[in-house]
Order: sequence, then structure tokens, then C-alpha cells
Amino acid sequence: MARRARPKDAAASRPRNIGGDGETAQSPTASRLIAVGVFGAPQGVRGEVRIKAHTTDPDALGAYGPLSDAAGTKFFKIVALRRLKRDMVVARIEGVSDRDAAKKLEGVELFARRENLPAIAEDEFYHVDLVGLEAVSVAGQAIGRIVALRNFGAGDILEIAPAAGGETRFLPFTKRVAPLIDIAGRRIVIVPPREIEGEARRDEG
Repeated sequence: MARRARPKDAAASRPRNIGGDGETAQSPTASRLIAVGVFGAPQGVRGEVRIKAHTTDPDALGAYGPLSDAAGTKFFKIVALRRLKRDMVVARIEGVSDRDAAKKLEGVELFARRENLPAIAEDEFYHVDLVGLEAVSVAGQAIGRIVALRNFGAGDILEIAPAAGGETRFLPFTKRVAPLIDIAGRRIVIVPPREIEGEARRDEG
């Protein structure tokens, strides 16, 4: 999940991400799959298994409906879970009753359907909803397309593939740089930082 930083908190920490820091473009349909965790090592001998959560609330993993693998062909129903540490839970999966069966799940990524994820607050966005949006200027001119959201420790960053081709651009995901996000219209208005700096200089003058 990502949120736009306001001008005074551009380095503020963001909510934990659903979808990964390098979410790639996916279909705009509601049945998109979003990564919510990954199976870890077995816990004990009765089939319990650890899950490293990618979600804001790891305890809510069981509320997203049956989870699947990346291909959407294998499904896993969580019948019980408990918190182990900050981003790790121990789960009991339907049909998994011993350590050997739990061991076979290790390393398998878990995905939830987009429509099963909880509603989010205003000005928060799932990465998967932003990737693929057309980036346009305030005047409506094409700038490119959002291909990923990154985070290198100082806040979310939009990665934009230029409409004219060439290397991708990286811009901070702030209210000043991205003042308008139209999910339904599949576009995001971008004001490059150099234009913001130019306006500030004119105001000072």
C-alpha cells in the first residue's frame, strides 16, 4: 500500500506494502492477484506453518478469503492463525496435518484477490491500482506510464516509463508531484519537481 506524502512529511514512513516494492503491471480487472505473504518453515510437527506477511495487519490474513499461489491454481484456506512476531504468523492450513506437508509449502508466495482486500483510507492506494496508470501533465499531455512503485527507505517513489521511450524516471510520490490520481480514468497528473521549484522561486521573487 502507498500513500502520498504531504510537502512537509515527504520522508514520512508509509504503511506496510501490499503488493511489493516493485509491483509490476497487471490486468486492470477486479480479479487481480496481490501478494500478501509467503510460507516459511514448519512450526512444530502438527502441520502448522509460518507465514511472513506483506500486509499492514498480519492477523487479517485469514480474512482475505482462500489464498492462492502466483498462478492462481492452488488454494490455501487458513483455518487458524496466531501472531509469532511483528510480521510473522503461525497458521494452520486446511488439509495440512503434519510437518512433511507443511515443509512442502515453504517458499510458496500467497496471493489474495484484489476484491477481497479491505477498504483503505482516503489518499492511500494499493500499488496494483497505481501501476499501469497513464502519467499526464496538468495540461493533459502524455508523460508516460507508471510501471512500478519503489521504496528505498525515504518514502514511496513512482517509476515512470516515458511516452517517448528511453530510461524510466523516478519521482517522489507526494501530493505536490502527484496532485491528482484518477483510478477510474486510469491516469495520474504529474507535476515534475523542477516545475515546483520554479514556482517557488517565482513566489520568492
